Amino acid sequence: MPTLPPQLTAVLEAELIRRLAREFSWRNELHFAKKLRAPLIALSDSESRLGAWHRASRRLEISRRLVVTRPWTEVVEVLKHEMAHQFVHEALGVLDESAHGPTFARVCRERGIDARAAGLVDATAGTDETSRILDRVQKLLALAGSSEQHEAEAAMRKAHELMLRHNLGALRETGYEVRHLGDPSRRRTAVEREIVSLLTTYFFVEVIEIPSYVVTSGREGVVFEVCGTRANVALAEHVFAFLTATAERLWQEARRGRRLAGRERIPFQSGVIRGFGEKLGSEREVLRGTGLVWVGDAALERFYRARHPRIHRTTRYQRLSEGHALGRQAGREVILHRPVGSGPSSGGPRLLGS
Repeated sequence: MPTLPPQLTAVLEAELIRRLAREFSWRNELHFAKKLRAPLIALSDSESRLGAWHRASRRLEISRRLVVTRPWTEVVEVLKHEMAHQFVHEALGVLDESAHGPTFARVCRERGIDARAAGLVDATAGTDETSRILDRVQKLLALAGSSEQHEAEAAMRKAHELMLRHNLGALRETGYEVRHLGDPSRRRTAVEREIVSLLTTYFFVEVIEIPSYVVTSGREGVVFEVCGTRANVALAEHVFAFLTATAERLWQEARRGRRLAGRERIPFQSGVIRGFGEKLGSEREVLRGTGLVWVGDAALERFYRARHPRIHRTTRYQRLSEGHALGRQAGREVILHRPVGSGPSSGGPRLLGS
């Protein structure tokens, strides 16, 4: 027998329905120019589908199991998928095509919504050539963990060059995937924001901070959404985890050695990320001298803008303290190690069921 999902209290379930209604209203304005009439939103006990749009009854269903067992970002993807079905039927009046026909595919493509019944791109999928490139990068990152400084620096530089060549060359993948980083139940920190800024600058992805929701507690939070090719998103996820852990380790070492005050923790760790970014910037300049120049990915920018039409960029300032200066010095000496395990992380499960 299938395992029953956790049960929500009546209060939490009522709040969940209100939250889904607010999400519908916001996505209607953001992606569908307010052309959708609010449907009846309900939870479904279906074991076979994660979401469904019923045109006759104007009922939009979301799986109860989905909302209590998976992250809110996946719930939103299912909601948008069903809203696209509603838009095709009610706003465009297209009733003579299959559920995932050409009109539906176009509507989704124009709005950065996954049109496939499988849901978000599976990070374990991809071309053999892409997998080969990613494997080579990971092996170089393993060498970058060498205790021999010159060997480590050379391996890191070669990994950087291979990533750049891959993204400049003919191996460009035709599609992009989305992955979410961070625990929505915890506050985001200035250190994490330094890391995602570094990812957008040097790792061929776009990252944005988006609102999230913890259904089982009724609390709101935020996560980081990473957009890019399969290989780049997998590598960005590793770099995020590696630098988060490295900044904490270096802080603990520095605090023991220099008796730094606790208030210097965030400035020091932010300095570590800033220093590591300066190191990558120096390597990028060396590669620029060989003719390898990254000018951006216009297709990724279009995909990112379709998902987030209203992007607000903010500038944050970091207090320049002794801790920050020490962190930058330590960050310039960081070597990017290989991820734990033999391959890229697997990403999220398949999502949509209708």
